[in-house]
Amino acid sequence: MFDIILKHSGNLKNDILAGLTAVLTLIPEAVAFTFVAGIDPMMGLYGSFFIGFITAAFGGRPAMISGAAGSMAVVTTAFIIMFGLEYLLAAVILTGILQVLFGAFKMGKFIRLLPHPVMLGFVNGLAIVIGMAQFGQFKENTRVVYDKQNDMFTYAGDWMALTSPAMLTMMGMIVLTMLIVHFLPKFTKAIPAPLAAIVVCTLLATFTPLKDHSKRVSDVVLGQRTSMTEKEIITDEFNAKKETVLHREYTAAAEATVAKGVNEQEIQERWDLNQTQLIAEGKKDEVDALDGSLKGRLPSFHLPSIGWDMSNPENRDKAVKVFILALILASVGLIETLMTMSLIDEITETRGQGNRESVAQGTGNIVSGFFGGMCGCAMIGQSVICLNSGGRGRASGIATAIFMLIFILFAPQLIEMIPVASLIGVMFMVVIATFEWSSLRLFGKIPKSEILIIIIVSAVTVFLDLAVAVGIGIIISALIYAWNSAKEIKIKVTNESEAEKTYSVSGNIFFGSITSFKELFDPNNDPQDVYIDFADSKVCDHSGIEAVHGLSERYKAAGKVLHLRHLSPECATLLKKAGDIVEVNILEDPKYHVADDALA
Repeated sequence: MFDIILKHSGNLKNDILAGLTAVLTLIPEAVAFTFVAGIDPMMGLYGSFFIGFITAAFGGRPAMISGAAGSMAVVTTAFIIMFGLEYLLAAVILTGILQVLFGAFKMGKFIRLLPHPVMLGFVNGLAIVIGMAQFGQFKENTRVVYDKQNDMFTYAGDWMALTSPAMLTMMGMIVLTMLIVHFLPKFTKAIPAPLAAIVVCTLLATFTPLKDHSKRVSDVVLGQRTSMTEKEIITDEFNAKKETVLHREYTAAAEATVAKGVNEQEIQERWDLNQTQLIAEGKKDEVDALDGSLKGRLPSFHLPSIGWDMSNPENRDKAVKVFILALILASVGLIETLMTMSLIDEITETRGQGNRESVAQGTGNIVSGFFGGMCGCAMIGQSVICLNSGGRGRASGIATAIFMLIFILFAPQLIEMIPVASLIGVMFMVVIATFEWSSLRLFGKIPKSEILIIIIVSAVTVFLDLAVAVGIGIIISALIYAWNSAKEIKIKVTNESEAEKTYSVSGNIFFGSITSFKELFDPNNDPQDVYIDFADSKVCDHSGIEAVHGLSERYKAAGKVLHLRHLSPECATLLKKAGDIVEVNILEDPKYHVADDALA
């Protein structure tokens, strides 16, 4: 799967160069994900710095890159529209607290229960999601539209014409980037191939005629800020009149508000108004121009301005919504992080510490929330880029975070001038490296049930979200295991005469196998004394206990004597209703625990 990733020991130079390469792809992706969430790009960049630095320095997996992730951004979109930015920051902080508790109680070990087909589905689905996310850059003329199904204003755009200069330039740079990333390591490993590809394409987009048709990072940032401001104006305008709109005319009124449009002057005035309000609130020192600049300043501590009076029903309702969102964000973030960590463990042939990583990630989200940043988690794409560029130690993740801060504070123009096509090409190579191509050769070689799990997890990851996909995959795997285990229950008659009969049971007796277990006995036709030997079997849960007890009642009703051998003492205790039919052999009876509340 990861043939293009070089497996070698890391050093400081490799780690620093790998961190530089990773940050060049992390910044545009963090900016793009904030667009999905509907927040300012600087929130994603600040969050990526805090989370990336803390997890790199104190986490449990060196060379794993963390930042503002799309899997978490998509969850917050509707929440921001309904409750606003301040409540989102509160949810980010609570997300971090839940993740710290997860790690403190050492719950990271449960990642070991993840079935391999679920892991394959996760990897394939996430690779597809990363690839699909790049196609949004092939659109132009972004505008605000009304989404009737979700009752919200969102964005739409037009695909570039295939023969347009912009499309041809973008496709050419993507191909060039992929060729450099693939072939450069065959000639030299002195510089990471993705970094070399980005530099070459940036030079072409700056000093050749291609500059007139190249879409740069600054263009993306300006487009996002303009579209977000436009959506804010349209949303406010519609909210001001929607209470007076008849239900049957609701959709038409929303679409009419969009059709009315917003001119450039209105967008500029709203932008300046928002900047003035931020200064008045002490969140900024000066007005920023409406442009594609990524230049920022050191963020300041900010306590979310939310309603703390829980005697107010409205505040209680919002608090519940914040907790639910935080629980979802914490789950999505931890699942993606721990699964990415497992993937990196496989690549580097080392082992990370899941609980330590959970605590570090939670701490990063808490700090990010208090300093106005977005929530985040491990990013599989940037982590693969880091590894492919030679990063192996903590210095690679720390360098990624520090380079990000340097670019934001002192050299944003170096990022702004990068052509988006080169970043898309790098991410396409990440998709190729991440996708488990060998899973396509498994068809016909492994059970159909496991193929089904891979497909389902991949599809749910693409169309819903990661947490749901993993949960569904684990449930299906557990049900399939239970079904297969239930079919393994077998009965063999080892001793039979007119006076007595002995059944030897093999296989586990639990909720899934009790029906088959009970059908294997014939109390009416068995002799007077019947022995059931559990030496090769184990009663696993309360359902198994009840099945054995029910069988004893059937033999008692038939006037027969049933003797149970090689049951554990706990099973014999729970079968007290069976009276004297339980024959306990202290020397031979096994000792194991049964999952039953009566013994808790």
